[in-house]
Amino acid sequence: MSLNRNNPDNWKQDISKSVDFYNQWFLKFAPKTFRETRIQTTKEVEIALIKTNNLLDLSPATLIESPGILSMLRMSTCPPIARDRLIGLSYVSPNVVKSLELNKLPKKMSNENLFQELTKICEILKKLFDPDIFTWLDNGKIPDKIEIERVSTIIADRLCGSIADPIVRNAQEKRQFLTMQSWLEKRNYRRIKNNEVKDFRELPNGTFDFHFNIPVKINRQKPVNIPVDIIIKPHTSGKSNLPILIEAKSAGDFTNVNKRRKEEAVKMSQLRATYGDEIQYLLLLCGYFDSGYLGYEAAEGIDWVWEHSMDDFSKIGL
Repeated sequence: MSLNRNNPDNWKQDISKSVDFYNQWFLKFAPKTFRETRIQTTKEVEIALIKTNNLLDLSPATLIESPGILSMLRMSTCPPIARDRLIGLSYVSPNVVKSLELNKLPKKMSNENLFQELTKICEILKKLFDPDIFTWLDNGKIPDKIEIERVSTIIADRLCGSIADPIVRNAQEKRQFLTMQSWLEKRNYRRIKNNEVKDFRELPNGTFDFHFNIPVKINRQKPVNIPVDIIIKPHTSGKSNLPILIEAKSAGDFTNVNKRRKEEAVKMSQLRATYGDEIQYLLLLCGYFDSGYLGYEAAEGIDWVWEHSMDDFSKIGL
């Protein structure tokens, strides 16, 4: 049964409602989420300053002990430098920097090579630390508590500013999942427990889950897993029926969605190639999705439900 893809006359009205829905959420919750993240990040910066003796004792040993502080150190330079810029300036392996940013050390690298790479990173950072913020690096004066708090707030602002979009996206995804869970639980659906189901085809009737891996075959090679945001098995499904797969999508502007609209089409083609036309793959949309995006997805056979009209899910037996 078609939900929205075959009703283009309604798209303009739904787009307007979706934009209003997203904007109301953003104005109410995004500033609070950002502030909470900034407070937590400020505490993390203060800890990083302690570990580096207020940047006076930055060394490879420091990064080995606390690799995750690298992102804070990048924001402590003048100007703040991106991950790729640090890689270029220090002539180190991209894997080293990317591993540190994930708060871990690179695998399959000898201790000697790792020490050399970290030494180069430290040398570049020391040359670029912002003297207008970290005034004690030049005057030798030990910073007091007020100075540390001020500096930590500045660096936390830089960090949060560099990841503002992911912060909002994560908050929006969490809200979408909670909305979906609430809607399903009101209809007597149960979220499965960890490791209760390994194969999505074995999902019991009346259950659901989030972030589930679905194996697909690509070019007749060994199956690979692709992540799907939401899987649901309707109460009335037959034994041979597959669960419904849903991708939760939110967007705060029209530009980015059209850059990434092919992702769902690729995933849909992989699912169909593996499981046939029986597979149901839908989108849960909230925010800025224009007619160009909707038309592209509709042409690929992908249907959607707007978050401001959640009850449309009942039309497919949920």
